Amino acid sequence: MKIAVASADFTKVSGHAGRARKWLVFTVAEDGTVAGPERVEFGADQVFHHHPDDQPHPLDGTTVLIAQSAGDGFLKHMAKRGIEAVLTAETDPRAAIDGFLAAKLPPPKARPIGSLICKTIDLFSPHK
Repeated sequence: MKIAVASADFTKVSGHAGRARKWLVFTVAEDGTVAGPERVEFGADQVFHHHPDDQPHPLDGTTVLIAQSAGDGFLKHMAKRGIEAVLTAETDPRAAIDGFLAAKLPPPKARPIGSLICKTIDLFSPHK
């Protein structure tokens, strides 16, 4: 299984997953061994916020994406791609992977203003 973690600086879990250009990709073997991370960075046209559902993407084949925040549009967009999007308050990428695998990942922080902004942006998104 592959798990990608949004990370603007390749050291911490970051938010706004739909606009994230940098990701850390971990591979989890059947025995639970975690390898990685592999650093993945893509161009502005490949951020999920702008990327069409019917086009290939560098993170295709990923089972789970982890970030600190994302809008409902992003969550729906990932579901269409067959990817589970998980939000968390965890800042350490490896701890986020371990927490997810143990079903003990801390929930995301409340972001009422950020949530309102995401909902407004989602109104104009092609990913509905």
